Amino acid sequence: MARPAAKTQPASPALLSIGQVLARLTPEFPDLSSSKLRFLEERGLVAPARTASGYRKFSPADVERLRIVLEMQRDHYLPLKVIKAYLADLDAGLTPALPGAAAPGLSMLPGGRRFQRADLLREANAAPELLQEAVTASLLPPADVYGEESLTVLRALVELQRNGIEPRHLRGLRAAAERELTLIQAALAPVARRNDVSSRARTAELARELAGQLEVVRGSIVRSALSRIQP
Repeated sequence: MARPAAKTQPASPALLSIGQVLARLTPEFPDLSSSKLRFLEERGLVAPARTASGYRKFSPADVERLRIVLEMQRDHYLPLKVIKAYLADLDAGLTPALPGAAAPGLSMLPGGRRFQRADLLREANAAPELLQEAVTASLLPPADVYGEESLTVLRALVELQRNGIEPRHLRGLRAAAERELTLIQAALAPVARRNDVSSRARTAELARELAGQLEVVRGSIVRSALSRIQP
């Protein structure tokens, strides 16, 4: 009796190394580098597989995801948190509108919701005194209308206060941020001096990237310090 023919299994997509991904994408995105790929992974924009030795391996879907991220940065000058939210909607099966598509290049920040002071306090479940202390400590601006980032900050301050950390304890964060801003401005000076539309867009993109890299380093320092705390 003849043996049945073996079923042919579909070939799995070939996985690519960082070098191979760069070879595919750098013709379209000349500024792409291996450090930027690692940075995008650190920020949760892409999650490549790892070999037993720890080497990153990117699927075709990972490469397409990277292409979307890079196009949104290049063409719409969007911060990574906006791009990440857009990708999360795609992953959830939604069909979100492309951020910034209505007026590409005109704004580098998302519009988002706006809150009157009373609405902000209600959404954050915060006391008016906490908001005033945050303004005094330069953690939030003095304003009548606030955006979503201010809401996020105020919510964080509510949680910190519950654990005994007051806005006045965080004044050093503003000074540290100013020092980081000075570093970024110095690094961007050669590009910023050109003062044309393309250079201004490039300056904004580099500023976001450098701020993100500094955040990665700062987060690593904090996590390392926390690991030394004995339970």
